[in-house]
Amino acid sequence: MPSDENDRPAGVAASEGITLQELQLAARNHGMPLEGLRYDVTPIGLHYLLIHFDIPGADASAWTLSVEGRVRHPLALSMDALRARPAVTLTVTMECAGNGRARLYPRPLSQPWLSEAVGTAEWTGTPLGAVLEEAGLEDDAVELVFTGADHGTQGGEEQDYQRSLTIADATRDEVVLAYEVDGRPLPPQHGFPVRLLVPGWYGMTSVKWLRRIDAVAEPFEGYQMDAYRLRQAPDDPGVPVTRMQPRALMIPPGFPEFFERVRTVEAGPQVLEGRAWSGWGPVVRVEVSVDGGTTWEDAALGEPLGRYAWRGWSFAWDATPGEHELVVRATDETGSIQPTDQPWNHHGLANNMAQRVVVTAR
Repeated sequence: MPSDENDRPAGVAASEGITLQELQLAARNHGMPLEGLRYDVTPIGLHYLLIHFDIPGADASAWTLSVEGRVRHPLALSMDALRARPAVTLTVTMECAGNGRARLYPRPLSQPWLSEAVGTAEWTGTPLGAVLEEAGLEDDAVELVFTGADHGTQGGEEQDYQRSLTIADATRDEVVLAYEVDGRPLPPQHGFPVRLLVPGWYGMTSVKWLRRIDAVAEPFEGYQMDAYRLRQAPDDPGVPVTRMQPRALMIPPGFPEFFERVRTVEAGPQVLEGRAWSGWGPVVRVEVSVDGGTTWEDAALGEPLGRYAWRGWSFAWDATPGEHELVVRATDETGSIQPTDQPWNHHGLANNMAQRVVVTAR
């Protein structure tokens, strides 16, 4: 992490005040209010939202998704053709790779997420693997490039939003071309009429407003691939950001003060609740601290909603009068434990630092 003001590289806030540009982003995009954690499936209006450029206009009756490049049988699929294919519905927790960015110091400049950039929905679509099988990938195809209809400029480069996956990652059973969410057509802001859905991966991978899939014989090095890498400096090659790191969040207990959101609870028996997830496998443990992380106790875990969805947790707490710092952390089946402190990185990505909630029991 840069040690002082003079060491801050480009793309890092010069002061800790939110910039006008960040405020513009925050007004267009929104997180899920953490009280929304009470729902197994997030009402779609509360689900987090990040739009890189503009919401493109879309006419489902005229929309075509093409599959081209290193394939033997190029396809041009209408929405009617996609809907006529075998359908699956998956409950999936999706999180923005920048979730938690605003809590880093110094703050990387971008959408200033705290910890609310998450949501869980029931997505319906058709498996991508079967579409690719019909198209017939050539033997030299190594990746698939997914192109959305959203167009703009980022980093001085005019572009369509594009991300790629290796053939192995793209043909996993759970990867789908989604056209419904929670039993309804996708709303415009969530990718209407069709989007890619890659469960377990951070949300930037699930390209919205999907227009084209290209099979390519060389790894794709587009702007949005380079932007999502963990690096310590702008010229650091870094490593790709892929799957969601383990995270637990709690429903803020008690009631808040309007401006600072400081919480007040009644002294005595309290039940703390929340959700936990990981893109690397099911969460197997959630721990809660009521003393700022000095001591930890296990929470009770609820049944998972699915392999790619969060699970609930609860913890009985006897709140004594005074101020308390509540902390929660998750461990997934790989043994990865959510950190209480997060190493800094240049773009503020994959920051799964443990949530802290200050409450006063009265």
